[in-house]
Amino acid sequence: MKYGYTIFYVDNVKETITFYENAFGFVTKFVTPEGDYGELMSGETVISFASIELGNSNFSKGFEKLSPKSKPIGMEMAFVTENIELDFQKAIDAGAIEYEKIKEKPWGQKVGYLRDNNGILIEICTPVNTN
Repeated sequence: MKYGYTIFYVDNVKETITFYENAFGFVTKFVTPEGDYGELMSGETVISFASIELGNSNFSKGFEKLSPKSKPIGMEMAFVTENIELDFQKAIDAGAIEYEKIKEKPWGQKVGYLRDNNGILIEICTPVNTN
């Protein structure tokens, strides 16, 4: 078994895909003709977005909708980069909201947090040096 993809249920799939292309340089892998599901190539694992309506059709018990106006849910996506300051600012310029400024951790890694147009929490970080 391998981890295939993560799906986030959002208000507007096409708008979200465009945000991630502009903010992080990811490339669209697939979007349904209806625009209710889309995937981004982000390395080995695919990031996927589906419409709230599709989520409602999948989950008879419902689900908690993401909102940029509420506190972020207890999960994050982490994107690793060698150019954290540049990539962090590029994401902000594309519409991301700074949640926590970039800080250096005691082990030497730099980490900062953003929120996307849906309120999803995103960590931008440098690689962990294990040497």
